[in-house]
Amino acid sequence: MKRREFLSMTVGALALAVVPASVKAEDFRKSKPAVWSAKTVDDAIKALYGTNELTMSNVKLITAKVPSDSPKKAVASNGGAIPVDFSVSVPAKTVSVYQDSNPEAAVCVIDVTKYDTMNYSIKIKMAKSGTITVVAEGTDGKLYAAKQTLDVALGGCEG
Repeated sequence: MKRREFLSMTVGALALAVVPASVKAEDFRKSKPAVWSAKTVDDAIKALYGTNELTMSNVKLITAKVPSDSPKKAVASNGGAIPVDFSVSVPAKTVSVYQDSNPEAAVCVIDVTKYDTMNYSIKIKMAKSGTITVVAEGTDGKLYAAKQTLDVALGGCEG
C-alpha cells in the first residue's frame, strides 16, 4: 500500500469515528425534574417511570461486599463513599439507583443501549443507615429491582 492511500484511508476512518452516533442520551434532570426532588423512593420511581410496581428479580445488588440476597447485614464504615455494585440480567432501557437516607431519594439514572455491559460500580453518599434500591426498566416495559438495607457506621468506626 502506498503512503498516500494509507493516509487517505486513515483520514476517512477518523472522519467516520467523529460522526455522532444516532443514540441520544436523555437528560432526566430536565425532562423529569420531579424525580430529583422526590423525598421517598416510591415517589421518585413513580415520577420517573409512571408506576412503582417492581418485580424483585433480574437485578443483583452488592453493597459493602454483601449480596442483596445474603442474610448477613451489610455495614458501611464510611457513609461518604459507599461502594455499590449492581448488574442486570435482562435487556434494559434504563437503570436507576435510589436510597432512603438522604433528603432526596434519587441517586442516578443510566441510559442503556443494547451494546452496554450490564455491570455497574458506583459510590454513593448516605447520611445514615437505610435501604438502597436499584431499578431496571426492561425493554418489555416491566420494572425489575433489588433492594438492600445497609447500616452506616457513625464516625466510620463500624459500630
